[in-house]
Amino acid sequence: MRVTRVTPESGGSTARLREAGLPAIDLGAALAEPGHPTVFATVSGAHLYGFPSGDSGIELRGAHLLPVRDLIGLRDGQETQSLVTDRDGAAVDLATHDLRKFARMMLRRNGHVLEQLLSPLVVHTTPAHAELVELAPGVLTVHHARHYRDFADTQWRLYESTGELKPLLHAFRSLLTGIHLMRSGQVESGLPVLGQEVAEAPTQLGELIEAKAAAEHGPAEADAAVLAGDIKKLHAALDEAQAASALPDAPTVYEAVHDLVVRVRLAG
Repeated sequence: MRVTRVTPESGGSTARLREAGLPAIDLGAALAEPGHPTVFATVSGAHLYGFPSGDSGIELRGAHLLPVRDLIGLRDGQETQSLVTDRDGAAVDLATHDLRKFARMMLRRNGHVLEQLLSPLVVHTTPAHAELVELAPGVLTVHHARHYRDFADTQWRLYESTGELKPLLHAFRSLLTGIHLMRSGQVESGLPVLGQEVAEAPTQLGELIEAKAAAEHGPAEADAAVLAGDIKKLHAALDEAQAASALPDAPTVYEAVHDLVVRVRLAG
């Protein structure tokens, strides 16, 4: 599995963030506002997927740590925290889950949280983040194909109703990520990379990505019948890749993830 090795000293990679088209602003400043220690925060969304527009918002995703008293008392702590703010004119959408909730989502075949965990666009990291990254290969199962298939279906229906390019690219990206994962056991979220590594990738993918860069909500200027054929082809490829995948049926690191959550909580 391809993972990004992170350490507390490495912090966010300024060069990687710049290459992803992110503005030169202090994204870490947003992390001071939620109120609980941040375990990690990475860039997700269009910048991670490789098709941002000039006016794309910046999505930060990650995990935070609730104190023990917020979990054992009468008042429930905020397992999910969200904040939308403005940093030097750029819209920043920050959302984090408590470490226990994030870990449970990891173990329930949630591809989104795995992509967030393994994002190379790191804004904030800790030793617990590094340990989660190391455990990630043991979370992957053959059933993650369903996550990517279902999300692609949702985005394709949205494209059919709006004609917008954005949901179309999300549908392509989801199916290609699922195919790549089933075949290689690696989580790859970048659409340009997937276009090169997955043989069934649509031939017009590069042109569609360029068009998306010009307009966040622009129309898909392509033959609808051809696009429908591409989607059908990718669904068939995902079905075949899942049937032939060497990934296990269930996570193999449940106890290790459990121990990590307990240890980090008590130390925190």
